[in-house]
Amino acid sequence: MRLSLDFKYSQKFIDEKTLVRLKNEAIEASKSLQAKTGKGNDFLGWMDLPSRMKAQTERIQSLANSIRLNSEVLIVIGIGGSYLGAKSGIHFLKHHFYNELSAEKRDGPAIFFAGTNMSPQYLKDLIDLIGDRSFSLNVISKSGTTTEPAIAFRFLKSELEKRYGKDLKDRIFLTTDPDRGALTGMAKNEGYEKLVIDPSVGGRFSVLSPVGLLPLAVAGVDINALLSGAEAAMKDVDNTYDENPMLQYAVVRNHLYQSGFKIEMMINYEPRLHFLAEWWKQLYGESEGKEHKGIFPASASYTTDLHSLGQYVQDGERHLFQTLLHVEESAAGMVIQGTADDLDKLNYLEGKTLDYVNKKAEEATLQAHYDGGVPNIIVKMEKADTYNLGYLFYFFEYACGVSAYMLDVNPFDQPGVETYKSNMFKLLGKPNV
Repeated sequence: MRLSLDFKYSQKFIDEKTLVRLKNEAIEASKSLQAKTGKGNDFLGWMDLPSRMKAQTERIQSLANSIRLNSEVLIVIGIGGSYLGAKSGIHFLKHHFYNELSAEKRDGPAIFFAGTNMSPQYLKDLIDLIGDRSFSLNVISKSGTTTEPAIAFRFLKSELEKRYGKDLKDRIFLTTDPDRGALTGMAKNEGYEKLVIDPSVGGRFSVLSPVGLLPLAVAGVDINALLSGAEAAMKDVDNTYDENPMLQYAVVRNHLYQSGFKIEMMINYEPRLHFLAEWWKQLYGESEGKEHKGIFPASASYTTDLHSLGQYVQDGERHLFQTLLHVEESAAGMVIQGTADDLDKLNYLEGKTLDYVNKKAEEATLQAHYDGGVPNIIVKMEKADTYNLGYLFYFFEYACGVSAYMLDVNPFDQPGVETYKSNMFKLLGKPNV
């Protein structure tokens, strides 16, 4: 098992009797997921994706290689789960400044995201940024009519046509429903390459499908290693509670929720983990926030946010707990050197690595927040590599399903999202709404 949990900094908030009750609830919720008897059981295709996708990686990699050879830029068009998984994976695994590197150092196309909002300035600036570089589109949508990505696709397809004409078979790649939707019709009519989203896999659970795998492969990520890590987590689902971090996480976070801690902050001490928290927020917020229930997912990046939100976390209202993503090994040493004058008063750190200092800041903050009444769950990863990321993706997905069932809500629908859409369509004058 490449991932473990540490509850040292939440122990005083945990009642043993409540823990036993919730352990039993989590075990039953897990059985319901496995037997496909719970709410939303027609959307459980994600559960065996790590194994099923192995048969498709050759074609995905082939398409990725085509994009890598043909384009200086790939624009991924999608919203929610259609982009957050890929974005978080690229940010986690690649150079912090991947898109800013020269083409030679980057060894692959720059990858940008569109259809994530309806800001005209964002889209205009993105088109300006592409400039005269060759580019391709990966459009991700089951229906093909989701407003934000559909609008972005119209504009960006028009840009492609200006440059390359109407035949865009080697420039547009679609990830969509196998049989239905606007993009499926477009693939048939225009001959675009199409990858299939399993209808039983919801968007926020789709990172280990072609939705996430194609952009990651274009960035040069070893998608087989990613799936192997996820497959390891999939097998750990069958472990007993004491050897099952997915059940442990679901139990402790629900214990804290029932004890009055209504907000969970995903925190990190490595900027590469920032967008993983954004992916996690969508996964848990959209899965659990129903029927006036659910933990509110938030995030912070330390030590940066210790100089802003840190004051609130230490001394503000006691209604939040933190889940720390901790990476054991750092690939960058960065040893601190001494100076003759010691004007910055840092010579006491001479010979120590920056990672050592960072981890001491982490340890000090954990203790301060715990002493101040803030529980902390620590999710420990051995290293920030592809295999461990695959494990982490599946870990959070499965724990999310269990946790939502413990709340007695359907993790796989999003009725609240449809409310704003209905209002927006009426205001815009969309027919037949």
